[in-house]
Amino acid sequence: MKPKFGTDLTTGSIPRHIVTFSLPMLIGSLLQTAYSFINAIWVGQFLGTGALATVTVSFPVVFTLFGIGMGMTLATNILVSQSYGAKRFDELRRVVDSSTVLILGLGILLTLLGEFFTPHILRAMDTPEDIFQPSVDYLRIFLLSMPTSFAMFALRSMLQGMGDSKTPLYFQLISVVLTTVLDPLLIFGHLGLPRLGLNGTAWATIVSQVLVLTVLVVWLHRQKSPVAPGWPRLSHLGPATWQTFRIGVPASIQQSLVSLGMVMVTGIVNGFGEISTAAFGAASRIDQIAFMPAINFGMAISTLAGQNLGAGHLPRVRQIFAWGCAFSGAITLVISAMAVLFPEALLKVFIRDPVVVELGTSYLHIVGACYVLFGLTFVSNGIINGAGSTMITTLISLLSLWVVRVPLAYTLSRQMHDVKGIWYAIAISFFVSLGCSMAYYFSGRWKKAVAHHKPTVLEQAKPDPAEVFANEAGEA
Repeated sequence: MKPKFGTDLTTGSIPRHIVTFSLPMLIGSLLQTAYSFINAIWVGQFLGTGALATVTVSFPVVFTLFGIGMGMTLATNILVSQSYGAKRFDELRRVVDSSTVLILGLGILLTLLGEFFTPHILRAMDTPEDIFQPSVDYLRIFLLSMPTSFAMFALRSMLQGMGDSKTPLYFQLISVVLTTVLDPLLIFGHLGLPRLGLNGTAWATIVSQVLVLTVLVVWLHRQKSPVAPGWPRLSHLGPATWQTFRIGVPASIQQSLVSLGMVMVTGIVNGFGEISTAAFGAASRIDQIAFMPAINFGMAISTLAGQNLGAGHLPRVRQIFAWGCAFSGAITLVISAMAVLFPEALLKVFIRDPVVVELGTSYLHIVGACYVLFGLTFVSNGIINGAGSTMITTLISLLSLWVVRVPLAYTLSRQMHDVKGIWYAIAISFFVSLGCSMAYYFSGRWKKAVAHHKPTVLEQAKPDPAEVFANEAGEA
């Protein structure tokens, strides 16, 4: 029987599920990136190189704090998808209640901490003095959007865990359109609104997030969706909260490691001056395009794997991996070719300074050639995360970023006396990530995360996933 809410991904064509499920997420990412690009054009072309450098410096800090929330919502997605795939709907509701409390509380806490520590963080990043105070002002305003953004992350993960990637797309479209309209109005002070300059982009984000979140919550309640947030019941905040926390903390650490790695690398880039910072920022916009399909395929694969592992369909998980590699590898390979062959044309969309474009071109020639490695890594990581083994992908991130990328970026750039040493360090870290992730996937140890899951009272009447995997292993 077709479920009233969401999509059952445990039956039917796997490639069709990957495409139809990931396509709305990819479109959503394109919309968000389109807004990001429009914002970068407003900033770079109309407000100048200094403003673009300000956003570049602030972005890793934002990404670090927001990454903690995204990591916790990854746990929500994993638990919702496994519960939905196994048809344990009472357990699904417990996940919703516990996630609402954890993620919203985390958003408020991080906002308060971020507001206080912003100047110290930017100073530690060796932010150039001429953009230090504008960066502090911009970042403090932008961080006010964190609680509503965390709530949106959580609702999106819950809906996607049930196989519904279209509803988040519709509301994301509303958010992007609203923010895009508000941006120039608040930057330049049109229609009688205050002229806020760069800070206007931050206020536009806050206003649109609050409005869209309110509409989404009302809509979910009217639809009587099982993931509609409400006042959580205390009985739902026991084991479900611990399980969300157990899976979410490593995922949050993983996201934070990635983000903090960006902070450290940006700090090293900043040491080479404003031109290097602006070039790194412009080239990073191209990274967003290249990484987008991989990230969305990774999220789709995580959900598909979660539902099928919850239902005990291990052979389908192997097929999900194979199809994921085919899709993600092919698309990132095409984007990589574009970045390597036409770097100047891509960079000039954001900045016209020929010195900045030349330095950004060297980044795309070195890092752009390795985009496909990133794409394949997200496929194997998606399977591992879908099983609940978020600690493993966290360790992989720790190794590739903090043992390889950051130390190597510092060492190579100093030995070469050139910022290009940082570009080489980023490329090498992609090789390390792929090797570690694939090695763990093919070892098969990720299956234990589901096989060792302790069944709740509601689950005890259902077949134990450990028995399913043991039977399949015996048949193999």
